[in-house]
Amino acid sequence: MRIGFDAKRAFFNYSGLGNYSRNTIQYLHRYYPENEYFLYIPHKSHAPPFMDSPVQQLVYPETLISKLFPSLWRSCLLPGKLYSDKIELYHGLSNEIPFGIHKYKIKSVVTIHDLIFLRFPEWYNLTDRMIYKRKTLYSCRKATRIIAISNQTKADIIEFYKINPDKIDVVYQGCDPQFYQETTKSQKEEILKKYNLSAGYLLNVGTIEERKNLMNIIKALHSGKISETLVVIGRQTRYAHIVKKYIAAYQLKNIRFLENVPNQDLPSLYQMASLFIYPSVFEGFGIPILEALFSRIPVITTSGGCFREAGGEYSIYIDPGNIEQISNSINEVLNNNELRVNMIIKGYDHALRFNDRNIVQNIINVYKTAVD
Repeated sequence: MRIGFDAKRAFFNYSGLGNYSRNTIQYLHRYYPENEYFLYIPHKSHAPPFMDSPVQQLVYPETLISKLFPSLWRSCLLPGKLYSDKIELYHGLSNEIPFGIHKYKIKSVVTIHDLIFLRFPEWYNLTDRMIYKRKTLYSCRKATRIIAISNQTKADIIEFYKINPDKIDVVYQGCDPQFYQETTKSQKEEILKKYNLSAGYLLNVGTIEERKNLMNIIKALHSGKISETLVVIGRQTRYAHIVKKYIAAYQLKNIRFLENVPNQDLPSLYQMASLFIYPSVFEGFGIPILEALFSRIPVITTSGGCFREAGGEYSIYIDPGNIEQISNSINEVLNNNELRVNMIIKGYDHALRFNDRNIVQNIINVYKTAVD
């Protein structure tokens, strides 16, 4: 099968959508090399190592207009190129497919990661909301099949866009395979030295924005008189300054912020934590939860939504707005070794459901349904 991908984020995004795009392409290349994969990107770039394969072709804008306006090429002009390349199936990996693709009778799949901009519009400016809605609504209506990354996202697509549930397949995300293996003692020691840390800290990973709810972790540590260091890894937004003002006001000394952490450092940073805390208000899925479970550390996260899908039966679930509950849960895990060990063992067993072979098989099943 000749399969095309919107590969922009696989090359130019190094967070959630980029990781999903790279992992999907990599899994397909590894397990289904009999297919031909065409990676459409808006301009030339250094290819990631896994792109070096005879079954993959990189496709860039060719005409002057396409080169001058790569966003226009990606969103509107691409269907003609897909048709000339004899693409049998196109997969929009990050919430959109190009406008007009259905006119060329090219089968398509779109992955919808979340519709948070509709559920919590106050977190987005009006222009962004309008653009996101236009692209996702069109894609959901015109794509042959829709992949939702969780049952929560599927429910949102049905609620907000009134899409037939039979058109939507839930295919969970996985995390980078680098989290599958334990890092060596020397690697861990090197990371501790690099970041001036001691093992056994509490860990939170994700963009530092209001939705991720870091402030309530800080308040829980403060009110519960929890002295363990909290390590926070993620890109900082304006919300981070609000959090830091609170830390300064109460002269809290046990909070460490790490920004621009290379992906290859993350497995060791996870594995040396004693606990992962993720009280996000809302997510499409929650990849950091899986990264923690594969790293064999206990997880405290939010009740409801998609979080139980990612965290499984043996994570601890809290109300993200309840400071006392967060604090009590942290203390419970830190002080109850039997509970902690059980969470680690059962959590890891749950994470194994999200291995790359299972994920890619589910994706291929969606492709087969789309082209039949």
